Amino acid sequence: MPQHVPPSLRETETQEAPRRAVPTGTGSPPLPRRIVFLAHRDLGNKAAGGSELLVDRLADGLTGHGHQVTLLCGGPAAYRGYRVVSAGGDLGHFLRARSAFARQVGDCDLLVEVCNGMPYLAPLWHRGPTVCLVNHVHTDLWEMRLPGPAARLGRRLEHWALTGPHRGNLMVAVSRSTAAGLRGLGIPQDRIRVVHNGVEEPGPQAPKSPEPLFLAVGRLVEYKRIDLLLRLWEQVRPVTGGRLVIVGDGPERQRLEAMAGPGTVFAGRVSEAEKHRLLCAAWLLLHPSVMEGWGLVVTEAAVRGTPAVGFDIPGLRDSVEDGVTGVLAPGESSFAAAWCTLALSAERREAMGRAARLRSARFRWEHTVEQFRAVAAEATGVSPPHGPARAALP
Repeated sequence: MPQHVPPSLRETETQEAPRRAVPTGTGSPPLPRRIVFLAHRDLGNKAAGGSELLVDRLADGLTGHGHQVTLLCGGPAAYRGYRVVSAGGDLGHFLRARSAFARQVGDCDLLVEVCNGMPYLAPLWHRGPTVCLVNHVHTDLWEMRLPGPAARLGRRLEHWALTGPHRGNLMVAVSRSTAAGLRGLGIPQDRIRVVHNGVEEPGPQAPKSPEPLFLAVGRLVEYKRIDLLLRLWEQVRPVTGGRLVIVGDGPERQRLEAMAGPGTVFAGRVSEAEKHRLLCAAWLLLHPSVMEGWGLVVTEAAVRGTPAVGFDIPGLRDSVEDGVTGVLAPGESSFAAAWCTLALSAERREAMGRAARLRSARFRWEHTVEQFRAVAAEATGVSPPHGPARAALP
């Protein structure tokens, strides 16, 4: 049974953002009415990240359009404007998803399996219309997070799950990079639809910090490579001065704090108001991750006029326009060089911030919801009003 926790009793998560009401459209497809998302976590989970935020915004937006939405997930299930059902523990729910669906959901017009590595294999036990939502194909991440035999098993299981049980289903990718990863597995282009992440309107801008302030935001796990950022900070700090603020929590925090040098602040999870203030105040967002599906925090920073420095990796190639809204570095030395160069050049940094804010206007959650509704209509045999969401925005 879901654990209904009133919002007033829940700690505000770093990943949560204020919601915007989505008006009900009049000319949109009438089906599917009942939509179920099958996902690893609810947004209220302490381990939640960009994938959970995307599902929440889709579920919330679809509910605003009159759809009946249920999220079936593992771990705790918080009270939301749509129904949330817990299928059990963080890992055990993968085995119990089928029985929980039969017992607590029963049926739906569309099932959305969110594939983040470990699959639910929903098409093997659900016969109705199904789509697969993919943030990124894990590939090398298996080796980073699991020992050799388990990593090889995970890689093969993910490959088989995406190309076997979901054969014939539409695949929703959050970026061109993810779409390319799916094509690399052998999934035909004509079954892939790109639905971008969005961002909220941030409200009144807060001022930039008068002193150098550099920001990293995300869950503290291996593939985010905050340890690398801390090592580079030791090279950059003597040149730029200032502070490096790291927002987020996770299993790596204790190790990272032990290796952090002067000028480093671990803020942990923060309120939305504090995250907004930091994203506005920061001179640069630093994103050293090894792989992303999109890099949602890049767009959250961009809408506040803060450019990003990251590596030239899948996902960030979509959310950062290299040399315009930020810099994509091919290696560690060039990352540190870009960090120093932009910190010392207010004119170039501010120009990139303006360009980032302008580009971010293309990405809003209401657009994300409309793109997804078109895919949902196509998957259930209803002609979408504006055609399928095949093309990615620039």
